[in-house]
This record gives sequence, C-alpha cells and structure tokens, in this order.
Amino acid sequence: MELSNILMLSAIGLVAGAWNAIAGGATLFSFPALMAAGLPPLVANATNYVALVPANIAALPAYKDELRKLGRALIPMLVYSGLGAAVGSLLLVVSDPVLFQFLIPFLLAVATVLFAVGNRIRTALVTMTGTQETGTLSFVLLFIVSIYGGYFGAGLGIVLLAIAQIMGHEDYSDANAIKNLVVTSFTFISVAIFGVGGIIAWPEAIAMMVGATIGGYAGGRIAKKINQALLKGAVVVFGVFLTIYYFWEVFV
Repeated sequence: MELSNILMLSAIGLVAGAWNAIAGGATLFSFPALMAAGLPPLVANATNYVALVPANIAALPAYKDELRKLGRALIPMLVYSGLGAAVGSLLLVVSDPVLFQFLIPFLLAVATVLFAVGNRIRTALVTMTGTQETGTLSFVLLFIVSIYGGYFGAGLGIVLLAIAQIMGHEDYSDANAIKNLVVTSFTFISVAIFGVGGIIAWPEAIAMMVGATIGGYAGGRIAKKINQALLKGAVVVFGVFLTIYYFWEVFV
C-alpha cells in the first residue's frame, strides 16, 4: 500500500473515530474513503467494520454499571442480534460484487435517512408499541435490524436504541448500553465471517484503525463541548451528497 493511502486512511480514521464519539455516522465517509484508496466496494465495506472496531469497544467501559445491572437480560439480545448479524455478513460474503456496487447508493440513502430521522423513528416505534415488554415482536425486530447491520450497518445505532426502549428499557443510559454492547458483539461476529471469507484488506484496515483509536479517545473527551446538532446536520448533508454521487456513478 502506498504511503499516500496510509496517511489518507489514518487521517480519515482519526476523523471517523472522533466523529463517532461526538455525533455518530462515521461510516458515511469512512466507507467511501476506503473505496477511494482503491478497494472494491464489497471489500471496502468489510474492511470498514474492522477499522472502526476500536470506536465500538471504547464506548463499553462508560456503561459498565448499566451492563452489570441488566445482567442476564442481555443474553437473548446478544443471541438474536448475533444470529441476524451472521446472516447479514454471510449474505455480504456470497454477494455478487456487481450487485453490491448496484446497491451502494440505496444503502447510503437508507443510512442517511436513518441518521436524519432516527429520533423520530424511535419515538414513533415506542409510541406505537409502548415501552412495556413486547416479547417476540421486539426480538424479531432486533433480528431483522441486525441482518442489515451485518450487511452494511450505517445509521444502525439509532434504531437499536428504539428497539431497546421497545423492550422496556426506558432509561436512555440502559438503552445506550444495550446498543453499544450489541453493536460491539455482532461487529466481532461480522469481522470473523469476513476474515474467513477473505474480503478484508488488512493493511488498509490497520491504517484506518490506528487513526480511529486516537480519534475515538480524543472525541470522547471533547464530545460535550461541541454543538452536536450542527455536526449531525453536516453528516446528513454529506450523506445526501454521497447518495446522489453514487446514484450518478451507477445509473448515468
């Protein structure tokens, strides 16, 4: 890998790690950056999972008390989400690269919408179902959403927050702890499947991972000092731009 790509991916990883800690949604630009480094879309998607693993892990220690309190209630969530992530990741491994490239603008559009209106989606879901335990329905939703997470996953966090609240975990810290643990657990499952499938570009992943680790630590320290609404708006604008760009690339 050329030095210019190493520096570019490390810099993007730095921004992505900080961005995830502050506002979330870094996949909307870390994934295109890996493609800009010359990786095929399918490989870039799998590599992105590895590169952002540190950002997922870094969030867990802050929620150790919530996770300890939830205890055994976490087990079925991890089972259903893990199964869904495995299905989604296997679908990616066996996907036709041409098909995945065709799907990119649609996946980016979904991710941008989820990120833009995620809070409204969460509110609507909780309002429709109530915040009492909804049994099978909530686990079916978790399984389906985790399939998307294993296949692409951008914009996923806000929907996982909604599902946690639908399950009866009304406290935001509890719901966020569940979201972070679920994302971390099925990221490891996806990375294992992608590794066996041979679709991870490890040099590019490591270059971005170094930056993401530093950025995630720094972003966590300054997150409360930055206007998050402004940053989230910037993510949405960039997501719209990327969606239009890739629709143009695929269909024009």
